Amino acid sequence: MRSLSEQDIRASFVNCSKGEARRLTTPRNLDELPWDDLDFLGWRDPGAPDRSHLVTERDGALVGIALRRPASRHGFLHRSMCSLCLTTHPGGGVSLMTARKAGAAGREGNSVGVYICTDLACSLYVRGKRLPPSGTRLEETLTVAEQIARTVHNLSAFLDRVTG
Repeated sequence: MRSLSEQDIRASFVNCSKGEARRLTTPRNLDELPWDDLDFLGWRDPGAPDRSHLVTERDGALVGIALRRPASRHGFLHRSMCSLCLTTHPGGGVSLMTARKAGAAGREGNSVGVYICTDLACSLYVRGKRLPPSGTRLEETLTVAEQIARTVHNLSAFLDRVTG
């Protein structure tokens, strides 16, 4: 993914108003991020732990979506799998994140959801740059490039549901 500015990020959102996009908290360390290792930029709002945001490039344009997650706790023995990168996490490492649909459907209150890594670090898990708290990912027969392609495809399918 190419590096993004704060203005790029704010202008990319498709499922919130321009005012909401202006008020959201963007990552402060944009110049320090490993852009070459990211398929999307994802972050949690430090001032509102139930809010997260995701920005990616799609068909040559930036697409940003605002996400929400319920404040639920899982037990330590509970394991869940991310729908995007297929990384398994113990406890609350995977959350159901919902996104208001873009356009009129979103204004009517319609939303879609996806189970995703709570820290939104899917790109880094797939590349082995970050390990889940369990210390390992499930071994796969796919190459890293194929796993990256699958993650991008799964994200694209979710974006289709948000924007469609």
